[in-house]
Parts: sequence; structure tokens; C-alpha cells
Amino acid sequence: MPKPSVLKCVLCGKEFEPDRAPYTCDVCGLDGTLDVLYDYQSIKHSVSCSALNQNRERSMWRYRAVLPVVEEASIPDLNVGWTPFYRSGRLARTYGVKEVYVKDDGRNPTGSLKDRASAVGVAKALDLKAQGTGRPVVACASTGNAASSLAGFAAVAGLKSFIFVPEQAPAAKVTQLLVYGATVVLVKGDYADAFDLATAAIDKYGWYNRNCAINPYLVEGKKTCAMEIAEQSDWDVPDRVFISVGDGCCIGGLYKGFRDLKELGLIDRLPKIIGVQAEGAKPIYDAWRLKIEAQGAELVRPCGAHCAPRDPQAQRAESVRPNRKVVFSKAETLADSISVGSPRNWAKALRAVCDTSGDMVAVTDEEILSAIPELARGTGVFGEPAGAAAFAGFRKAASSGLLGKDERIAVVITGNGLKDIANAQKSVGKAVAVKPDLADLERHIEI
Repeated sequence: MPKPSVLKCVLCGKEFEPDRAPYTCDVCGLDGTLDVLYDYQSIKHSVSCSALNQNRERSMWRYRAVLPVVEEASIPDLNVGWTPFYRSGRLARTYGVKEVYVKDDGRNPTGSLKDRASAVGVAKALDLKAQGTGRPVVACASTGNAASSLAGFAAVAGLKSFIFVPEQAPAAKVTQLLVYGATVVLVKGDYADAFDLATAAIDKYGWYNRNCAINPYLVEGKKTCAMEIAEQSDWDVPDRVFISVGDGCCIGGLYKGFRDLKELGLIDRLPKIIGVQAEGAKPIYDAWRLKIEAQGAELVRPCGAHCAPRDPQAQRAESVRPNRKVVFSKAETLADSISVGSPRNWAKALRAVCDTSGDMVAVTDEEILSAIPELARGTGVFGEPAGAAAFAGFRKAASSGLLGKDERIAVVITGNGLKDIANAQKSVGKAVAVKPDLADLERHIEI
């Protein structure tokens, strides 16, 4: 059975026994998020190319040997992962790169990448319940997708769920929560307010904490997106991977997945990870730009032995100091899933960019909206604003001449467009209304 060998603080490097580890480092506090590490040598045979070729499991659980769930019975009965990875020759030609791939994680059961995290979170809660050390209640704060994801998986597992979301969360996502039977708490304020209230309630009532920036096991679920990208690329990973960034958990998970595969010898390099934030919610982008533009910035790498080896091309990235606290601010963007002004997993987000010689891109709401129909018409993938933000970031990087013509690019679409129809409608024109008459039809449309 898989079991982590150690949990390690991403900032100070302090190590904890898995059975005795706090949610976050007791030295660094809430900023000290933990890495879940394994005895990679002992599990290489279970996650080898030959083993995976013979594995008929077509879900994220094909990587079970490097996931932290102990009991087989704890795995929820919903098929998560192994989402489509489309190649688009049209987008490659349009933007002058060798290849463009789109990972459609909106095809997960509740419509977002967050299902990967919730599957692991609920399974860990069931592990604790089976051991008699946990209550059958899970909770989290969310801008929407993590909430609906947790509600769905908790329902399937027979667990009670409490969800804290900002009161301005899209109606479709709130409705989804209620359909799944969650107790939904609309918090008067933004994501930071919802997060703080959820944390206080979880601490007081002893619920299992599904907040990805607090509970290190949740990132383990998200890392399977990277593992699928690598395997679906026949282990020749793309040169760059674009992903939207809110709290920092998805990009942190992407890095962890690629890093684990390198530890296991399945890939020989890490792709450059490009984080994309909305202009109205870009504290991690601002921190990144501040450091790479500073002269003589001090290099402090908090990642310890788990960091990638440095190479000459990584010197620019090394000017970033990941343990410099990000400045929190109010978030204002229509992309609700990344509308986070107080990112709790900023350290892992910055590390993902730093250790892969990657970059950060900021896009406007207008650029996000225009990306929704272009992505759909170019690939058939309908992404919500946060998902389309990654594609908007790719477009911006390509149009700015930042991408090479021989580069292979992957774009992760983190959520389905049906989750936010109101904003999708803003990105397109209105339908044509006509009488049931050909003459009237010809007066209104171009034949």
C-alpha cells in the first residue's frame, strides 16, 4: 500500500512523520505548506512504462502507487482523470509554434480539475474514519469549483460536507453544491473572508480540511494532471505548459507531478511551467515580476533536495526568492475560479515557476472573454473564464514573440464553460430571432 515517507516544509525544509504531521509547518505557519514525498526507489516498478502499459485503469488512480491513499475501499466511486489531451494543428499554425495541445480537465465528473484533489481528500477522510481517528465530515472554502467538487465526492462517499463560498459565487456553482446536498455558507466578503471563516470552523469542530493550500495531500491529486500529460505525450513532455493561477494549488500540483515523474525516471526533464493570472487578481505575478526585475536579488531556494538541478538557462529564474511573502490585495476579475487576492499556496506556485525556468503572464478580463470562443472554435473545448485564462496567456506569450517556432506547448483548461454561462454569453453575440418564414430568415442572416 502506498504511504508517504515524509512530509517536508517548502520554505524551511523541516521534515515531519506522515502520521504526526500538522497541516502546515509549525515553524513557518500557514505559509509553510508541505510536500508529500515518497520512497521513490521502492515504487519505481509500480509506476514504470511497462507497468502502466499493462494497467487497464483509465483514471487518475492508475498512479495509485504514488498517491497517499491507504485503503482501496476509500477510493470514491467516480471516474476522475484521464481527460482528453487534444492536438490542435490550427492553433499551432496560427501562433507560430510547432505543436499545441489542450488538456480538457472540464471533462471530470463535476466539471473541473479540482475533482482530482477532492477524490484524494475524500479518500483520506475515509482512511481516517476507518482508523477511527476522524469525523465523517469534510469542509472547505472555495471560489466555486473546489466547493462543487468536494460536495459531489462527499455525497458519493456518504460524508457530510460544509462549503464556504463568497456570496458573489456564480449561481450555477452554488446550485451544483445544493444539488449534491452540501451545507452551503455564502460568506459576505471575498475568498479570503470565506477561507478564514472556514478555517476557524474546521479548527473548532474537527472537520476534515479539504482546503488545498492547507492540506498537503490535496495537491497529490492535482499532480495527476501532469502525469497524464506526460504519459499522453509518450513521456516526451511539452516544452511549456500554461495553467491559470488563483490560490497557487493547481500550478503547484502540476510541478509536483512532473517532479515525481523525474524522480521515478519516467521523464528526463521538467517542462517550463507558465502561470497565468488575471490582471485584477495577480499577487503571485507581481511577486514574480518584482524579483526578476530587481538588481542583485538574493537567491534563496526553499525547496531543498526536492528542487530540480540547476542549469545555465535557469539563472534568470534563480533571481526569484520564493520565500518572500506575496503581498495580498483585493481581487477583481470575472474569472471567479482564480479571483484570489490572498493566495495561500504562493510558495509552491513560485517554486513551480522558479524550478522549471518558467514565467508568469497576466491577462485582462477582455482577453479572457475573447479567449473563450476562440478556444472553443479552434479545439471544441468550452472553458470557463479561469480555464480560458490559460489559453489567453498562451496567446499573449505567442503574440509577444516569447515562444520559439520549434516549441511544443500544452494548455491546461481547468474548468468547463457551463459553470459560468453568464460570462460566456458576454464573449459572444446574441442569437438571431426570426419568424418561421424563409423570407424573414433571409432578411436577418447572410446566406
